Amino acid sequence: MQLELLSPAKNLDQGREAINHGADAVYIGAPAFGAREAAGNTLSDIERLARYAHIYRARVFATVNTLLFDNEIDDAVRLLHQLYEAGVDAAIIQDLGLLECDLPPIELHASTQTHNLSLQRVQFLESVGFRRVILARETSLQQMQHLRRHTSVELESFVHGALCVCYSGQCYLSQYLTGRSGNRGACAQPCRSAYDLFDAHGNPLRKDQHLLSLRDFSAANHLQDMIAAGITSFKIEGRLKDMDYVKNVTAYYRQLLDRIIEGQPHLSAASSGSCRFFFTPDPERTFNRGFTDYFLRQRQPMANFATPKSLGKRIGTVAALGRDTITLRTSLPLTPGDGLCFLNPRGQLEGFLVNHVQGATIRPNRMPDSLKPGTPIWRNNDQSFSRQLQGRTAERTIPLSITLADTPAGLSLTLADTDGLQATATIACPKEPARDTLRAAEQMQRQLSKLGDTPFRAHTFANHCAQPWFVPAAALNQLRRDATEQLILHRIDSHLQHRGHCPTLAQRQVDTTPYFETSLDYRANIVNTFAEHFYRQHGVQQLEFGLEKTHHYDGVALMTTQYCLRYELGICLKRNPSAPTGPLFLHNNGRWFRLQTDCAQCHMQLFAAPGGPTQQPLPSARAKAPSPGSPSSQTPPRQ
Repeated sequence: MQLELLSPAKNLDQGREAINHGADAVYIGAPAFGAREAAGNTLSDIERLARYAHIYRARVFATVNTLLFDNEIDDAVRLLHQLYEAGVDAAIIQDLGLLECDLPPIELHASTQTHNLSLQRVQFLESVGFRRVILARETSLQQMQHLRRHTSVELESFVHGALCVCYSGQCYLSQYLTGRSGNRGACAQPCRSAYDLFDAHGNPLRKDQHLLSLRDFSAANHLQDMIAAGITSFKIEGRLKDMDYVKNVTAYYRQLLDRIIEGQPHLSAASSGSCRFFFTPDPERTFNRGFTDYFLRQRQPMANFATPKSLGKRIGTVAALGRDTITLRTSLPLTPGDGLCFLNPRGQLEGFLVNHVQGATIRPNRMPDSLKPGTPIWRNNDQSFSRQLQGRTAERTIPLSITLADTPAGLSLTLADTDGLQATATIACPKEPARDTLRAAEQMQRQLSKLGDTPFRAHTFANHCAQPWFVPAAALNQLRRDATEQLILHRIDSHLQHRGHCPTLAQRQVDTTPYFETSLDYRANIVNTFAEHFYRQHGVQQLEFGLEKTHHYDGVALMTTQYCLRYELGICLKRNPSAPTGPLFLHNNGRWFRLQTDCAQCHMQLFAAPGGPTQQPLPSARAKAPSPGSPSSQTPPRQ
């Protein structure tokens, strides 16, 4: 079984470095219609990235995963054709209206924005032609096993990075507040804002805290279990993250997966080559909000009320305070320019810069008033590590068997790689019997094995010449360059010839697999007539258009989430029957929202509540309707 490490590529340079650091595939934003509006790339850069990736048999996936209006469909289809011609291996899409269009024979992956959590949803997506389904971040190991047993589609799961507090594709809070839709790539991230919390009587419970801001996800301790559950693609979040993050986190998970693969002969990496790293990867030393493994095994505390910003790595505690110095109890070296932070008595994140270092004693750019001995300290700007990551940090190479032989006019050089591909170059050159045969043989091997700036490294060398020759170094260098260039082109062409294909329009049109619901509300995210036709063709009789098209927000759940603020605050009604009942209310910048919990499903929903706690509307019947892909009776319960 091949395992794929999938890394983010904000741009061409980050995509190349992700591959250099061990990614088997990268996902990159297309020029338009990507779910990260600020991370688009030109077609020429995507084509250059694809050619580079294909040398290593790594793949490139383009994100075209926003909801599309009718007047955008033609442009999106045209873009998908251009991406296919540019060498992209798969398109990640959200809008099922595209399945009604004449797409290129490009492999299709169902974005996590299509809310892929239930067995019925995954089975349906497989039946209509998707090669891969990207699972909801909330999917547990037990659910992964269940999905694997009952489907054959490829299953991709997130393993690291930022968490959306809401089910992907089911959040309309940004759209409601700002007109910027997360489903259309323009989320304003209101979940990262600070809120005040009130009970049903208007009593304040929490003040100015980031109550909807989750820690970052890390499945680093669960990779073996995820593999056993049937996951074959492991996705790192972060198309808006910087180069340090991409290098560091990709290298970290490459090492983890390689250790697993080494001990299990039936497992292998999904691309070619091996990596050598010139630094020690550590995800805590680049952007992170603290980590949670979310719902992989069981519900747990997962928010970071103090800040939506990076905490970095905990490095120790305060040992003593001077007039303008801070002495730390730490075993880690500090560097001028480091950014350190701590939680003040109000539970808020506070930080300062290091101006001077003498052992464990530092002089900050300002002395925090609220800092006390014993206070834990984190480093969220690691100057030494950042400088290290700015240099050459990895080398990825493919081993070659090199064979030199005579030709009537000169020499031939054959390079054979571990994937069974080979290339042969010849050169006409004078050959003279060498006076020092041993030295001549060593020179030929040394010169032909100099593969430093290529993707290759010499593994074995065989000299089949009739005798050691004296050959000018320039001729040997040219022979080596010609052979390596041929092999690179052969690897790229071979990869493109074996790209995966999804069903054609004609094949999709004859498929009438019934959808598992006959009535769909706004949460189906239908915003164009193509998607409407698609669902009707598959048996849906009643449907509503999505909020991006209607802007009808009365009584609708602006957010549906498996995260529960009651659980986080210790007032879960299932675990603590004596906890106060009634709705909770959030307030931010003059806006009120009502939180409604469904204890049977362990869900929480957020509704607009203009009147605040003084007005408590009854739960909306629409809000209780099952959403597309919602957990169902066929999905095993969480433990």
